[in-house]
Amino acid sequence: MCGIVGYLGGSSAAAQPVLFDLLKRLEYRGYDSAGIAVMNGSIQVLKTKGSVNNLMSETPILRGCCGIGHTRWATHGKPSSKNAHPHCCDTNKIAVVHNGIIENYIEIRDKLIDLGHKFRSETDTEVLPHLIEENYNNDLESSVRQALSMVRGSYALAAISSNDPDKIVVARKDSPLVLGLGETGFFIASDVSGILKYTKDVIFLNDRELAVISHNGIEITTLDGKKVDKKIETIKWNAESAEKSGYPHFMLKEIFEQPDVIRETFSGRMSAEGVDLEVVMPDARRIIITACGTSYHAGLFGRYVIERFARIPVNVEIASEFRYINPIVNSSDLVIGITQSGETADTLAAVREVNLEKSQKFGIVNVPGSSITRESQCLFTRAGPEIGVAATKSFTSQLAVLLLLAVQLGRARKEMSTADANDFVYDLKQMSGNIQRVLNEADNIKKCALVFADADQFLFMGRGANYPIALEGALKLKEISYIKAEGFPAGELKHGPLALIYDGVPVVAIATEGVTYEKMLGNIKEIKARGATVIGIANESDTKIEKYVDRVLRIPDSNPWISPVLSSVVLQLFAYYVADYKGCEIDKPRNLAKSVTVE
Repeated sequence: MCGIVGYLGGSSAAAQPVLFDLLKRLEYRGYDSAGIAVMNGSIQVLKTKGSVNNLMSETPILRGCCGIGHTRWATHGKPSSKNAHPHCCDTNKIAVVHNGIIENYIEIRDKLIDLGHKFRSETDTEVLPHLIEENYNNDLESSVRQALSMVRGSYALAAISSNDPDKIVVARKDSPLVLGLGETGFFIASDVSGILKYTKDVIFLNDRELAVISHNGIEITTLDGKKVDKKIETIKWNAESAEKSGYPHFMLKEIFEQPDVIRETFSGRMSAEGVDLEVVMPDARRIIITACGTSYHAGLFGRYVIERFARIPVNVEIASEFRYINPIVNSSDLVIGITQSGETADTLAAVREVNLEKSQKFGIVNVPGSSITRESQCLFTRAGPEIGVAATKSFTSQLAVLLLLAVQLGRARKEMSTADANDFVYDLKQMSGNIQRVLNEADNIKKCALVFADADQFLFMGRGANYPIALEGALKLKEISYIKAEGFPAGELKHGPLALIYDGVPVVAIATEGVTYEKMLGNIKEIKARGATVIGIANESDTKIEKYVDRVLRIPDSNPWISPVLSSVVLQLFAYYVADYKGCEIDKPRNLAKSVTVE
């Protein structure tokens, strides 16, 4: 959460517009408040509550070639101007921006107050500039190093000092930070997508590393002062992929990118011989998938397909719970962490937890160079930058990778014949085109969404591999439209959910072809008998469904294990059009931010 940016260039007037642009590109990480600090002899700090646009509209021109900035998702202290970053020490000679949580900040704050320091905010971050000042010894680098030796918690931070002009000191522990090397200067960002416009040459900081950025270049050491030689990596993402490209929202653009994304996810991984993911998959007794939010729903889908094709038992665990339950894991288990950003704090912690049991671990991730890629073997989803807070293309690409993984495991374990694998690969190759056919029906989906956009709650139901899609459909609707929505397995209707059915309540029923189709029709009859208005998602060739539901949204006929991907695209569009009708901030839903890097 939160977006950290920084810039050191050659022009005296360069920093402010670059910082604004970087902040706009990272605003999906937080939009409670924003601020910048620019060096021009002294440190000039400007910050405000609300969006980066608020900051830009109120800010005078600041001259200086060196600066840092921040867009905030509030953890400690409510959203306000005084709690916005950057934070400064008493003398205003040191400014800091920070992402993470300083766990012992109260203890440090009390000691600093006793030493005469005065605090102006409610945040944990403010202890950092005061602590750096208290330990200042005429060198910003060593002062930051000393201050960080006294804190517990997580951080990605950038600090500047008027006593050390034209220098930025950055450090990270458990929160992401990337450095960019461009033609016009050096860049700092929490996410690589923030700096793609300026450079594709980057350095990813690892945990407990500190970097000093100056006109002489970048010097990187560990927190205890040992020099580190880092590789400069070239990001292959297209800078234009982080732009709206004429769409009103990033979410809609990313939904419509999905045919290309799926083609890229599959590229080079399927052949006449089946699937080759070019990774060494261990012979696991059991697979444990751990993830959060949308990625957790992908993991639930993964359980169905891996158990079906490879006949390996799969557990799916919410990462924030898994690490605290003293999990029973051993060396014959494979733990798979699914995380779009590769920086999700709870998922990383859960994957690290299995190190204690020496079990095998694996990652499914979208962002190259992220933390999980440095800690485990990974499969990349290749979805490209995803700016919208509500995950769309990253979700479908996760489903696609899990399908590939299930086929590869099934073949390796001889649970899937060559003929069956080849038939399924043929079906997978149709997925991109079938997603495009779903997108071609966007107007029909929009018309249906607008009919129900004023409802005060929705229910979503599915069976088998469609159950995780029902959960994801409910999540998409509630996170961007703020309508109460709940997903559940249709077979559980009689065990509680029927109590939520009343006259006219809209229920989205995923009733596509498969072994549970007839059972699903029976569930639809149960809720219709109690007054529900049912929106059915069904195959194009289904001639029975209209007798059971009030409205039908169609998907192309496809393999029953692939159709959940197509249904998820329908539900993404449905949620988008409801939220758009209601005038919601679709790309920046309240209280949420992209890449949850704090617990």
